[in-house]
Amino acid sequence: MGGAPPTDSSGGQAASGAGVAAHYTVEGLHEQILAALAQSGRPLDALSVDDLAPVDAFHIRGRAATEELLAAAALTADQHVLDVGCGLGGTSRYLADRVGCRVTGVDLTAAYCAVAERLSALVGQAGRTCFRNGSALELPFADASFDVVWTEHVQMNIADKARFYGECARVLKPGGQFVFHDIFAGSKQPLDYPVPWAADASISHLATVAELEALLDALGLEREHWEDTTDAAVTFFETVVARVADDGWMPLGLQLLMGETAQQKFDNMLVNLARGRLRVVTAVLRKGDPR
Repeated sequence: MGGAPPTDSSGGQAASGAGVAAHYTVEGLHEQILAALAQSGRPLDALSVDDLAPVDAFHIRGRAATEELLAAAALTADQHVLDVGCGLGGTSRYLADRVGCRVTGVDLTAAYCAVAERLSALVGQAGRTCFRNGSALELPFADASFDVVWTEHVQMNIADKARFYGECARVLKPGGQFVFHDIFAGSKQPLDYPVPWAADASISHLATVAELEALLDALGLEREHWEDTTDAAVTFFETVVARVADDGWMPLGLQLLMGETAQQKFDNMLVNLARGRLRVVTAVLRKGDPR
């Protein structure tokens, strides 16, 4: 998870971008992760991609959700994947490790990109992954550069949905796949804050699923797989909230990214999901001709 809001010359948009980057930035994060790995008994000279999953799979249902999405997308080793809003690079490394494909990650939060590079080197994936600091609304790539564009839990920080999805479609090759796992507005509002992507409503921008569908159709992105996973998300948060209440956070966990309000963010996510304020969708689409 790593937001990428508007970053053009407009003062309001620039302020929004700064606010999102500040929300996700954690000082000394790489050192905290190394300390947590040591506390967990994981030797740094023999780390695997899976060892990092508790902290770098920063999305609902963690690595399990990514595994399911990969099975639906059926990627191949000869593909070049763009991971939009790559965060610490967890999904990028997972795809490179499991499939053998080349993955480029882009994220608005510079600190995340720096940590992502170091973690990839630590687990032997530096050759297949690379990371760039940039906005999802101005992707620093030419048209039709990627076989697959993949994104998990990013657009919630972006007000200009048409531009976000338009950029994803622009850099995707004709016939390529757009793969996402994301959070959308449910029928009930408003949300309880804070949530993992926002301390308050000022940097939270949720579209409805109907609005999403209209945007994707207009871009010529045709469904191959579409699943509402909201019920599974509720179960996930019920399990995590109960476990943390009983045993506290594991040393290597998402609290390293969410800080002192991690428990409150997870509690609020459970309430928001269970009360119909949020929906979660996973999908694989194919780029055809826009309408």
